[in-house]
Amino acid sequence: MDKKTQKYDRQLRLWHAHGQAALEQAKVCLLNGSAVGTETLKNLILPGIGSFTVVDGKPVAGSDVGNNFFLTVDCIGQSRAKCVTEMLRELNEEVAGYHVEEDPVDLVENKPDFFLQYSIIIATQLPESALLKLADICWDANIPLVVVRTYGFLAYARIVVPEHTIIETHPEQLLDLRFDVPFPALLEFAQSFDFEKTDSMAFSHIPYVVILLRCLEAWKKRHDGKLPSNRDERNQYKQSIRAMQRNDLPDAENFDEAYAAAHRAWTETKVPSPIRQMLDDAKADAITPKTPNFWIIARAVRDFVANEGRGLLPLAGAVPDMKSDTESYVKLQTLYRTKAREDCNLVRNRVTSLLASIDKPADAITTDEIERFCKFSSHLKVIRYRSLREEYTLNTARSHNIGQWLQDLDSEIIYYVLLRAVDAFYETHKRYPGFHNEEVETDIGLLKKCVTALLAEWQITSATVSDDHIHEMVRAGASEIHTVAALHGGVVSQEIIKLITSQYVPMDNTVVFNTIKSTSSVFVL
Repeated sequence: MDKKTQKYDRQLRLWHAHGQAALEQAKVCLLNGSAVGTETLKNLILPGIGSFTVVDGKPVAGSDVGNNFFLTVDCIGQSRAKCVTEMLRELNEEVAGYHVEEDPVDLVENKPDFFLQYSIIIATQLPESALLKLADICWDANIPLVVVRTYGFLAYARIVVPEHTIIETHPEQLLDLRFDVPFPALLEFAQSFDFEKTDSMAFSHIPYVVILLRCLEAWKKRHDGKLPSNRDERNQYKQSIRAMQRNDLPDAENFDEAYAAAHRAWTETKVPSPIRQMLDDAKADAITPKTPNFWIIARAVRDFVANEGRGLLPLAGAVPDMKSDTESYVKLQTLYRTKAREDCNLVRNRVTSLLASIDKPADAITTDEIERFCKFSSHLKVIRYRSLREEYTLNTARSHNIGQWLQDLDSEIIYYVLLRAVDAFYETHKRYPGFHNEEVETDIGLLKKCVTALLAEWQITSATVSDDHIHEMVRAGASEIHTVAALHGGVVSQEIIKLITSQYVPMDNTVVFNTIKSTSSVFVL
């Protein structure tokens, strides 16, 4: 085992070598070296992103030292971007770290092309007007933007990207055994077992897949090729499994497994409706040189299903653990894997033809990527996020949903409304409510007006925000608490890793975390 594999061994088990390669190619940009920003970046540097850049034009203040683990008293007065970058670089010598001593707002306004060099942007402590402009820049360039903030005991995160496709969603189970439509080699293997002459020891090690197939084939012969379709028939089928069991078995675990998995035998193998909808997506229709690999393979799989697949997706090729002798289990695994390879080769041929049609070489999409797509074809996922501009524009905002969510007094949506209100407060007063102690009482009334105006703009008349909530936001004064930042940074970094590796399913699209009650909610806004 080389040093790199040894170093990243645990995470390689989660997202494998190709996921790690994607992570190591990532160029991450953090806007403002805040507590939550640096905590998020910390959890990306440790697993080995390619590089990071901290953009911050502010000097280190005493309050920064109090809540940011990556700053010390000696840093006060120095560039915050420089100081946090130096500290963060010490976490992993294989990750390159850079800093830019400029106000992110100025870059958004005057140098929008600056952001196009990065693969993902993390934005913290940005005013609403600058954030919306940045979101537009990233949206047009198809660069994921992750908005992160903590506000007292509250935390918030929002993912903004037009589309995110996931091949490896990592389902709990990847079962595609096809009892109802067995391929010839599988059927031949099942028929090779002599249930009458096999001794008791060997009989107790017949794989449950074989038992279910034999029982199902016998059932179909008696019922014109039809599967058990109602409760009585299914009970009869299950009883046929028990009837096949011998009384002299030293262990009947294989028959217990067959009985427990009987429902898989009468479950029809078909393309799941979400996958069918995805394969029929317009993006898989007109293939161009700009079409992402995901949609090229999706088109190839769609054509495979309509032709060689005879209405079925490529076989996954995975076989679950079961009671069996080693020889039979290995043969069973080999059968499924061989069939999966055959299906994958047919899909690969179609991918090659599609690539040739747009003047791209056959190796433009790797065999590994095609194999992963085929293996997880029944669990693919496409998330199309709403833009931040849609969320903030009155005629496209989901104000009706917000009004409904507000009816639940325990819903975290109240804190989303309050965060929007404090941003509106900032746009007017160029400071956050409660930031200066001498203005706390005045700010309570001003923030209340912002909340009322926001609800009126959304035409929400059936919900109110209590004075206790207003007071809590003013009391927080836009402060960051290190423990909240550390916890939230860990959560957000995992979502960013999902985006970078295109593995596992990231949130859609907003999370609000209330650390007072240790509760969180995800909202599609």
